[in-house]
Order: sequence, then structure tokens, then C-alpha cells
Amino acid sequence: MEATLLEPQEYFQSAEIEKADPIGELVAQYRAELATIESVVSFANASVMKALGHFLEGNKSDYTRIGRSDVEDLFRRDGAVASLTATYWKKAMDLTDVLSVMPQKRRDEWQELISKRKCPAFDESTVRETFGHLFASRPKFLAERVDGIFYGLSRSHVTNRPEGFRNRMIIEHVLNEYASPEHRKSGLINDLRCVIAKFMGRDQPRYTASQMLMAQLKDQWGEWCMVDGGALKIRLYKKGTAHLEVHPDMAWRLNQVLASLHPSAIPSEHREKPRRKAKDVVYEIQRPLPFAVLDVLSGYEYARKFSDSTARDRSGNRFTEIVRTAVQQRGTSLTPTPKSVTEEATTVLQCLGGTWDATIQAWEFGYDPMAAIRMVVNSGCVPDQKAHQFYPTPPEVAAAVYDLADIHSWHSCLEPSAGNGALADLVGTGNVTCVELSELRARILADKGHKVVCADFLQWASENYQQFDRIVMNPPYSEGRWRAHLEAAAARLAPGGRIVAVLPASCVGKDLLPGMACAWPKRFDGAFDGVSIPVVIFTADKRPKD
Repeated sequence: MEATLLEPQEYFQSAEIEKADPIGELVAQYRAELATIESVVSFANASVMKALGHFLEGNKSDYTRIGRSDVEDLFRRDGAVASLTATYWKKAMDLTDVLSVMPQKRRDEWQELISKRKCPAFDESTVRETFGHLFASRPKFLAERVDGIFYGLSRSHVTNRPEGFRNRMIIEHVLNEYASPEHRKSGLINDLRCVIAKFMGRDQPRYTASQMLMAQLKDQWGEWCMVDGGALKIRLYKKGTAHLEVHPDMAWRLNQVLASLHPSAIPSEHREKPRRKAKDVVYEIQRPLPFAVLDVLSGYEYARKFSDSTARDRSGNRFTEIVRTAVQQRGTSLTPTPKSVTEEATTVLQCLGGTWDATIQAWEFGYDPMAAIRMVVNSGCVPDQKAHQFYPTPPEVAAAVYDLADIHSWHSCLEPSAGNGALADLVGTGNVTCVELSELRARILADKGHKVVCADFLQWASENYQQFDRIVMNPPYSEGRWRAHLEAAAARLAPGGRIVAVLPASCVGKDLLPGMACAWPKRFDGAFDGVSIPVVIFTADKRPKD
């Protein structure tokens, strides 16, 4: 499904100010704690300090040195009030989404004030005035984010132009000296993703989301990773440099927002929608899953099940076995997940081939699914069912295809448009070549151990001349595509070979492959979920060489 992008004038109209008002209650709690601090300070006079010194001296360990100055420092009013004030400013920030929607620069400034305990006074007028200003500035945050991203780009690479954004950008020092994601640079990348999300009318990622993404990209150095439905691609290098490539439909929008802050700096041709030439090949941005769903998926880890052994670890817990073909949620969330989010995450796991195993309270896949789940989380997408015509072959249909194919160990086998491998799994790993268009499903097939070619089958068949003894297939049906796929498969069939295909029942009796011995031995009604048309198993045998 292609994403719908907002027009530039809509960016600011869609920024709404949330009017949550927990401030009064929070200020009251602050005053109560402040009063307690004041009473402790008034209590801690010279004679009390002297007595406390004896308590500390008499109850210390042999290796602890405590002097009178330590006791006096412990009860200094300024330090206690500064800590209390910083604590309540953080509480106030956490009660709203204002910190998460701030540009990275503003966020750093606030986090520094809180960590160094240099926050303004936490009285009602100051807090209300500060949050009123922050809420009113939310429409401006978009432009500030774009500005921060632009000035955060590497100045040592020619691909970053001073007149604005272009499709390819570079950010240096994304990783720190320990090869861990640097939070400020990860924050800039997250700001870019937030702006892109705004353009797409989508919810925004949490401000830690891109830090997690950078950590995962360390598993694929130097490889392009598609993010956010294809609106952005990122390639990470070991030296800590990240190459970013934004979709052409995003670059001019970024420049238009940047021009609102620096009107004379951005030439007009860089802030207008580009005219595409006939030779230009531009992929469409897909509609990604909500970030709330991706957050749920990113929380899955390998399942653990208790060992039958009575042995215990040092903490007294039973030893557990890690199950690398199953996943379960990590920990328990403090906030309940909306039912709609859980249901959509469940649909994604089922789409990847998962089934719920109640005995270990986990999703079982029959292969290691972690790479596929990460691919969904990073890209934000699963292949669109209708566009890719992905309708998994039901077990009873797959079994019928396999039986009719009469496959032996010496046969070379092919499954075009293999999907998640319902047919290939029956043939067995190592005995079948799978051709699959979707990168995600190709990854699933590879993780199962199959030989995989990630390509459009029609194009692949026209460019490759290898022949196969057995071809099993469940081709796409829309717009008569099944016939083109069947004919392309027949061209790759070796003499004496057999094709077994799942086709619409309307093809029965037609001369589909002239010169071959064809039959329709089985029919299924209502076998596919969400598809009402009946299907048949079609077989075609090619004459052996004379």
C-alpha cells in the first residue's frame, strides 16, 4: 500500500497542543516534600550534627572514613532542594509527551539542566509559563528539527550541500569510541525520522528508537537498510559514519521547511517538487505499520522454557533452555498495550509464519525468526498481501501438491514465488531453489535453510536457463498473472519433468501448456483464508527426450 504524504502547508496545521494539566497536583507534591526538607534542615543544628557524627562513627565499617564535614555536607539545604527540583521537573516532563517531540538540541539542553540540577524554580507560575511556552512552540519544533538535522550533517563530505538537503546525506560519529550508538547523533537521525513521520501523517518514533536501530545495523556493516516504508535508507560503517538516503519526495519537503527559517539560503528549485524524467526509476514509499506496533515487535526475544532438571543456578532459579525457533515478550510493560496494537502485532507474527504455543507461552516458527522480525521493525513494513498476492498455501493443499509432484532425491526442484515456503518445506531444505520477490520472505526462506533467489520470477526466468525436474507453485492470480507465471515455469522445465500448480478452478479444461500432458486431479473449495474462489491442482508432464 502506497503512503499518502502531507502537503507542506499541512505540516503545521496538524500540530495540536495537548492541554493536559497535572501541574497543580505536582506542585502540591513538590511543596510537601520541600517542607519535609526544610524541617530536616531546621532539625540538623550543631548539637544534632555532633550526635549524628557519633552514630556514623560508631556504626561505620572498618574501611569507611567519615568526618564532621561529611555530616554537615549531607544536610546542606541547597543541594537537597536542587535535587528535589530536578526530580520534579523530570516528573513534569514525563507526564507529557513534550520531551519526546522536542528537537534533539532542546532535549539535550533540558537533560543537562536536570542532570546537573540547575533547573528553574518549581513554583506554579514558572512551571505553567514554561510548559505553556513549550506547548505553544510545538509547531515550531518541526522546523527546528529540520534545522538541527541539516547543521548536524558532516561538513567534510561533498554530498552534503550548503544550499539544502539532497537525496544522499552523511552524518559522522554516529558511534562513540566504544562502538555504541552516540545518543546525540542517534537523536538527530530520530529527528529526521520524526519529520518524515510528520510528512506521512504517521505517529512518531520514541526518541530512543533510532538508538536501537543503530545498534542493530552493526550486524550489517556497509549494507543499505530500508527504514520507514522506504522513505529513508541508512548505511552504517565501522568508523561510525552513517550514510542516509531520503526519498526524492522527502528531500524537497525538508528544504521547504528549512527555507521557513532561512529563506534566502535555499534556492527555489530545491524546495519545489522535482519533475521526474521518463528514465528516472523511483520506488514508491509504502505505508508502514504504526510505531506502537513496531515497539511491541521490537520487545520480542528468544523464548525460554524451564528445564526438567531439578538443578538450580546461584539465584535458586531453575535452569532454562533458550528456544531459537520461538519468541516471547521481554518483561512486562508498566502501561497496558491497546488491544488494536496487540492484534496488529499478532497479525504480523502470523504473517511471518508464527503459531502460538501455549505450553511455553511463545510464538513458534520452525526457523529462527529474529532476523525477519528485525527486518519488519527496521523497514516498518510487511509485504502488502494484495500487491504481492501472498496467500500462503494451506497445509492440505500443499500436501496434495507434494504427493502429485512425486519428488525423489535425484530430482532438481524449483518453487517460484515461494512466499514463506509452504511447498518448499515439504520438499526439504537443500533440494529446492526458491525464487521470491519480497526481501523479507526471501530472508525467512534462507533462515529455514533453503536456497533462495530474491527476484521477480518472470524476470528471473527470462534471464536464467537452468532447467528443473520438478516445479511446484502457487502463483499470483490477479490480472491473470497465474498464466504468465505458469508459462515462464514451463520454459524452465526439463524434458521428462513435471509441473504441479495451484490454479483458479476456471482454468479446468483449457489448453494451458500445448504439447504437455495436462490434468486437474484435485479441487478445493474455500481452502484459502480471505479468498472465495475455488482452486484446482494442475499437473503438466513434459515429454522426455527421444
